[in-house]
Amino acid sequence: MTALLWPRRLALLLLFVGVAGCDFGKTSGPTAPDQSNVAYSQTDLTIGTGAEATAGSNATVQYGAWLYSDTGLDHKGTQIDANQFSFVVGAGQVLKGFDQGVLGMKVGGQRRVIVPPALAYGSNGNAQGGIPPNAALVFDIALSAVTPPQ
Repeated sequence: MTALLWPRRLALLLLFVGVAGCDFGKTSGPTAPDQSNVAYSQTDLTIGTGAEATAGSNATVQYGAWLYSDTGLDHKGTQIDANQFSFVVGAGQVLKGFDQGVLGMKVGGQRRVIVPPALAYGSNGNAQGGIPPNAALVFDIALSAVTPPQ
């Protein structure tokens, strides 16, 4: 009888160790590959003809935001946001890469900006926004208005 209990105890022990090491879908590390090597780039899709967004000016933009993908069309992966808002250019009110992407645009212009993690959410990511650590982002930005610095 003792000889039969030993294999069962060993099986239960191995099962316990296996379950203890399982994270049941929880992740403690990045949920995507590290994209720190993605370079910043900006591409004008439409050149605007209106007022230029300069440091200190108030810019009103419409944008779409996607997680960067090596294989996606235009490097767009999962869309994470789309919105319209105004901000002061160069005042640190938005991500550094977004700020850099709007600087120099003219009203009526549209620009695609690829932002590396260092100019976005970095190694922390943004769990509330669905952005994993070390994720690069893609923004399509349309500049609709610029008010000169006050």
